[in-house]
Amino acid sequence: MKPKPLKQQIKLELRRLFHSMDVISRRYLSQGGRREKEVQTYYNIYQQLGVAWEFLALQCRHWDGYRRLRSGQQACRICSKIKETLEHWVLLPASKPARIGAKRFPNSRRTFPTRQRAMIDSGHIRFHGATLSVHVHNAYKSHLLRGKHAINVAADRIVHLREGDVECWVDSNLVHVRWKKAFHKGKELPYGAFPSELPKRILKHFPVLLEYDKNHNLVGVNILKPAHTPKRK
Repeated sequence: MKPKPLKQQIKLELRRLFHSMDVISRRYLSQGGRREKEVQTYYNIYQQLGVAWEFLALQCRHWDGYRRLRSGQQACRICSKIKETLEHWVLLPASKPARIGAKRFPNSRRTFPTRQRAMIDSGHIRFHGATLSVHVHNAYKSHLLRGKHAINVAADRIVHLREGDVECWVDSNLVHVRWKKAFHKGKELPYGAFPSELPKRILKHFPVLLEYDKNHNLVGVNILKPAHTPKRK
């Protein structure tokens, strides 16, 4: 099924949202004879719908222009947001960097029986054409090799960014940049080599491993993250 254009999708979602808000307002908040606790519950629902309204309004580009209200202000014909008004409390601010979730790390020394039970956080988002995923897990046993004995997968925080044909993988020990087209199924694994011009005594401070195919084309770069050592006073 072909996805709907953004404008059409936003209009549909806002229409549904406004209908839900109207139902809560007319049936459960405007009518009397309800217990205070019940009214408070529906009031909370209405406020939560208002947060969803603000979230959808941030995605609206006000394609159909504005309409003038009795108060003299101008409201978007699609999302009803007041022109030139910024809300700083919303989940995704319009004028500040967007923040989603919190930065989390492995939090246990146990080795869990499965990856699912070891998972702490997992997120995936497509943002302005780039794909970003974050996975944080404790140590767990894996049977990926289909052998008789399971292997232990170390606890880690993994960030994976894809932009076009370029992929960047960052974990606790490695920064890996590679070109996706060079890793199609059926192709031979790439070769790896350290820059030969650098002496070993210098190379240990910034170990960089270059990956290349059998035609000597560069297909990836691995950077081993150095261990942090305390500075001498």
